[in-house]
Amino acid sequence: MKERLKKRTPHSRTRDIIIRLENVWKTYTMGKTKVHALRGLDLTVYRGEFLSIMGPSGSGKSTAMNMIGCLDIPTKGTITLEGKNIAQMSESALAQIRGRKIGFIFQKFNLINTLTAKQNVTLPMIFQNIPREQREQRAAELLALVNLADRMNHRPTELSGGQQQRVAIARALALEPTVILADEPTGNLDSSTGETVMEFLEKLHREKGTTIVLVTHDEHVAAHADRIVSLNDGRIGGRT
Repeated sequence: MKERLKKRTPHSRTRDIIIRLENVWKTYTMGKTKVHALRGLDLTVYRGEFLSIMGPSGSGKSTAMNMIGCLDIPTKGTITLEGKNIAQMSESALAQIRGRKIGFIFQKFNLINTLTAKQNVTLPMIFQNIPREQREQRAAELLALVNLADRMNHRPTELSGGQQQRVAIARALALEPTVILADEPTGNLDSSTGETVMEFLEKLHREKGTTIVLVTHDEHVAAHADRIVSLNDGRIGGRT
């Protein structure tokens, strides 16, 4: 595996494996043509590390993200999350794991414009049947954590792009997930705002020990991570 390492933080030195992909293939059939998005991908994510997965368009990084995030299952291969094989689970079982184990941060924020920032953050907790008082307290604490305590009653249309992404980060943390999965989190932000968001994610990892997997095509964004792996043609390799 070709990769680049920064000096490891105390959290990432534990070497406790959270996620492991072994010989993972994903093949799509388009008419008579088979397209191999992943070709025997092997990847390990350690507890408490900040990992960047880099690659150009078509490299398979989005498909790899779907596998790590339990959004899809492989054509063949094994994926273990905290020791449990999730590769052939049903959609309902995967949905339960996503709800409890994975926090998502997307490029397009995916906030609901009719809800306030606080209501957006409480939404995942409603689906997990957390009592109202508890979820509202948790949402307020998380919005304070991302420096939005004074904006919690504002709707997304009343917030800047950077503020919306910080609401999305707070929402991703709502259920105290095992892993935060960030898919091009600065893609819709200007460079200055994007840098602020990445500095916050780095701080979250450094101070809280949060495991973060970042998917990006941008070397500057990837440089915030402890470890960088590069995907090309559905497998690890190439220049990093």
